[in-house]
Amino acid sequence: MNKKLAAALSGGAVLVLTLSGCSDDSDDKVNDWAKKVCDQVQPQLQKIADANASIQQQTADNSKPADVQKTDSAAFQQISQAYKSLGAAVDSAGPPPVDDGETTQKEAVKELNASSTAYAGLKTKVDALETKDQAKFADGLKGIADELNKISTSGDQALKKLQSGEVGAAMSKQKGCQKPAPSTGPASPGGSAAPEAGAATPSEEKKA
Repeated sequence: MNKKLAAALSGGAVLVLTLSGCSDDSDDKVNDWAKKVCDQVQPQLQKIADANASIQQQTADNSKPADVQKTDSAAFQQISQAYKSLGAAVDSAGPPPVDDGETTQKEAVKELNASSTAYAGLKTKVDALETKDQAKFADGLKGIADELNKISTSGDQALKKLQSGEVGAAMSKQKGCQKPAPSTGPASPGGSAAPEAGAATPSEEKKA
């Protein structure tokens, strides 16, 4: 019953994990800015990857609704807090030293904070699900998965802009902004959660 939710998460919950390394000629100021942000980003990306993995691992058909609810609630709370911290990290770094850097920064912070609020809302909805009736619980989870898909596939244009061009190239070189593997639980199936997180991005770009 939790499989759709897990699929939705792995499809694009971690919006900031779309970076890929590439050569560039970014100047020192841009590289310094990227390092400043990415050093703060890594712990939060790790929290998101771990939360994602915990939901992935709670996908067995015989999982008890109460256990699924507890796992998903804790995961959404963790992701919400991580996005809030990511927004604070980008905000505290100041505007990137590129054209239109201030606008790009402000839009990215706004988007990260919005994602934090959205995941907090999902936690509230999971907490309110009826766990004694498995059919009702499954229906509730389906609705949450649909909402999660919307969060993951819309409204991430500001982050894509932040990760494009000179700034994106500089960020992609920083270890702190690269995809972390989940630090808890077995490598499979949960371990696949983080690397898949950015998989939906190319198709999203086509839609944009």
